Amino acid sequence: MAHRLEVLVRQLTAAGDSVWEHIEQAPPDAIIGITEAFKACTDPRRLNLGVGAYRTEEGAPLVLTVVKKAEQAILADPAANHEYLPIDGHPAFRALSRALAFGADSPGVKEKRIATVQALSGTGALRLGAEFLAQHYKGGRTVYIPNPSWGNHRTIFAKAGLTIKEYRYWKPSTRGLDYEGMIEDLEAAPLGSVVVMHVCAHNPTGVDPTQAQWRGILAVTQRRKLLPFFDSAYQGFASGCLDKDAFALRLFADTGLELLLAQSYAKNMGLYGERIGALSVTTKCPQVAIKIESQLKQVARPMYSNPPLHGALIAAKVLGDKALFEEWKVELKGMADRITAMRKALTAALSAQKVPGDWSFITSQIGMFSYLGLTKKQVERMTGKWFVFMTLDGRISMAGLSAAKCPYLATAIADCVANA
Repeated sequence: MAHRLEVLVRQLTAAGDSVWEHIEQAPPDAIIGITEAFKACTDPRRLNLGVGAYRTEEGAPLVLTVVKKAEQAILADPAANHEYLPIDGHPAFRALSRALAFGADSPGVKEKRIATVQALSGTGALRLGAEFLAQHYKGGRTVYIPNPSWGNHRTIFAKAGLTIKEYRYWKPSTRGLDYEGMIEDLEAAPLGSVVVMHVCAHNPTGVDPTQAQWRGILAVTQRRKLLPFFDSAYQGFASGCLDKDAFALRLFADTGLELLLAQSYAKNMGLYGERIGALSVTTKCPQVAIKIESQLKQVARPMYSNPPLHGALIAAKVLGDKALFEEWKVELKGMADRITAMRKALTAALSAQKVPGDWSFITSQIGMFSYLGLTKKQVERMTGKWFVFMTLDGRISMAGLSAAKCPYLATAIADCVANA
C-alpha cells in the first residue's frame, strides 16, 4: 500500500501535471545578469564594469571605516536588540536623512512640512512612492522619465499601474545633455504630470544639468505645475561634497514646490546589502505631512510590514555622531576623488592609443558611471573578445575600474571602435 501511494504521489507531481507548467523562463536581469556572466568567465583579463558598486584599486568591495566604527558601537550597546521597527522606520534615521537631503536649515524641515519614512533603499523608496501616487495623486497618472534613465525606473512605475513617457536627456552628437529637448518635452507634458529627475550623477550618462540649467528646469516645472520625483542615489558620492550634490533638490524644495524624494545609502555609505533608504514628500503645511505619513504607512504595511533595523542603526549613528559624520565626509571625498582619477586615467589611455574622436566627455561626466556612446555591436565585441562586461547601452562603472586596468580597457575600446 505504501509503495502504491508513493507511486501515485510521484505521478501526481510529475512535470506534466504541475500547475506551474505554463511558466516560462524569465530573461536575466540586465544588470545582475552581467555579474553572473562575469563570474562564469575564467579569463584572467576579465573586467566587470556593469554593476554600480564601488571597488578599491585592487578590485575589492570597500567597507567604510565609519561604518565599521558605527557597527562596533551598536554591538557594544547593552540596550541593543532586534525588535521590530515601526512601520515608518527608525525615528532618528528619518529625521537625520531628511536634514541631510534638504538641509538642516531648509524651510520645509524647520516648519515640519516634509513627511519621511524609511524604505528599502532607493528602489524601495521609489516603489513606495509610486504606489502612493497611484492611490492618492489627483494630478494625473503619467510619469515622465529621462531618456535614458536607470533601467528599473520604468518597471517600478509601470508595476504601480502608472503610464510611462520619456523626455529627452542625452544628446548623442555632443555626448552631453539635450537641454533644449528636455525643456521642450517638459513644456509639452500635461499639467500635473510626474517627472522623475536624478538629483546628481545621472545614471547611466553621468551628465548633469548646470546650476543655470536647473533653474530653467525649475521654471518650466512651476509653469506646467509638474510634480518632481527626485531620485538621490549619490549624494556626496558624485562630487565629494554633500551640499553641492544636493543643489537641485534644495533649489526646488526651497521654493515651496511640492515634490517626492527617494534617498539611498547604498553608494555613499557602501550599505548595498542593508537596503537602507528613505522616501520624503514635501507639503504646504505640517498637518498634511502628518496625513501623508499615515498613508505611506498604509502602503508599506502590506508590502513589507516594516523596514530592516541594522542599516538604519548604522546610518543614524554615522549621521548623528559629529565625529563620525566628519570622518564620513572625508571618506566620501576619497571615493569621489578615486573615480575622478579613473576618468582622467582612461581619457589619457585612450589618447595614448590614438582612438578616433574626442573622449574628453569622460572627464566632464560625473559620478559612478560613464556613458561611452558605443553601439550594441561594439559592446558585444568588448565582452566577446576582450571580456569587458558592461551594459549593452555602453555604460561603464568608473568605480569598478583601476589605474592598472585603464590601458587594457583603452586597447579594447580602440579595437571595437575600429572593427565593430
